[in-house]
Amino acid sequence: MHQSSIKKEIRNALVIYFFTWLVVFLLVTVRISRGKRTFSEAANLFIEFLSNSSFIVAIHLLFGILMLLFWIFRYFIRLYKKKGIKSAIKQFTFRFITPILVVIIAFKTLVFANSNENYSFVWIEGVMNTQGESNDFYNTDKMHRGMSVFGWGSINDSIALAPLIKANVEWVAIIPFIDQEDETSKTVRRPIEKDADWRERDSVFIKSIAAMHAKGLHVQLKPHLWTFNGWRANLNLNTDKEWDTWFDSYENYMLYYARFAEHTGVELFCVGTELKSSIKKQPERWRKLIASIRTIYSGKLTYAANWHDEYEYINFWGDLDFIGIQAYFPLTKNKTPDLESIEKGWAKHIDKLEKLNRTYQKPILFTEVGYRSDVSATIKPWEWDSTFSVLHKKKSDKTQQLAFEALFKQLWTKEWFAGVYIWQWDHRSTEDGAATNLDFSPRFKPAENIIAKWFGEPADKE
Repeated sequence: MHQSSIKKEIRNALVIYFFTWLVVFLLVTVRISRGKRTFSEAANLFIEFLSNSSFIVAIHLLFGILMLLFWIFRYFIRLYKKKGIKSAIKQFTFRFITPILVVIIAFKTLVFANSNENYSFVWIEGVMNTQGESNDFYNTDKMHRGMSVFGWGSINDSIALAPLIKANVEWVAIIPFIDQEDETSKTVRRPIEKDADWRERDSVFIKSIAAMHAKGLHVQLKPHLWTFNGWRANLNLNTDKEWDTWFDSYENYMLYYARFAEHTGVELFCVGTELKSSIKKQPERWRKLIASIRTIYSGKLTYAANWHDEYEYINFWGDLDFIGIQAYFPLTKNKTPDLESIEKGWAKHIDKLEKLNRTYQKPILFTEVGYRSDVSATIKPWEWDSTFSVLHKKKSDKTQQLAFEALFKQLWTKEWFAGVYIWQWDHRSTEDGAATNLDFSPRFKPAENIIAKWFGEPADKE
């Protein structure tokens, strides 16, 4: 290759590289600004994303794809100039269009084969709430009929709330995210100063919370720490000073959100979620944090402990109003289980929960519980599916439905049980998409109807 050709290739690559960044910038900032942020605020948030290694890798993968498309396009343009339009179209169809069609057809075939469950569920319309407002059975039995909900700001609140109310949901968990790079980060990013104004992303929730209260719904505010690499339960710092520095930054956020919860009249505030290593390392700091939150916030408090290797070690349950469990307990060892097998799987877990209740004399609340729509959903409920899971996993709305049925049958009437927050409901999901996705959402699936059935009447406690 001549030196001039090399320079031309470098120039082309630089142009495409710049174009890639421009496209990503516009797509991300426009998407973020739709969430009731100004364009400049969205642009500043984009700049913060640049410190995340996964985001940078994704951009460079996109650059590679665009570069490949450029080479393909240039090849066929040169072929057209050399051999004419007929030859170029023929080669373009044979070498480009045909392989793409084969891949699409193969993909669609696999999705259809794995999604074709051949399961007929009779939807019970009579259990759905069509009155437009919450029944508020909570005031009768104090049970949380909860749902973890995402997609606020992308849809009109009144439209978003109607499907939740129809499914007899009475409590909504709103989940703002705070973040850090990985398990070894010394602080949470973008520290909050004392008495700071509401962040733009949080101010989106104010109108939504008011709309929920107007419809008779109750709200849990449940901030989540998100690590871009690793898991929040495995924070790993080297010294006591580093642990204290990290906790200081986390505490600032929790006090900020305690003020936010009090300001918006939220009825339940979750002081933390799945922060096992900090819980074990800093138990007294958690006690002091809870005490500080009590001076700011007048509602109920909980903490969301992971079902495995965490809730047993927490010694401050007595300082809270609810024992919160992220209840992804394994229930079966086999795929496509029947209802009886799933119910039996709850026995050993219920024994431990009852013992926990007797020790602390506090009601137990499932701050999260959910099941995917696949045949192995009850084996490892905590696992997430990937984008390509539908190509190799068998979809099963029946397994998801039976898992929820077993949950309610085994726990709903227990005197010590305070209810559930189901993971997860997304306002942006569609009925067409539900036919093929394997994710946790019960929306537009048989599980939604089962949930509505159990949520739709007062709990008959033992």
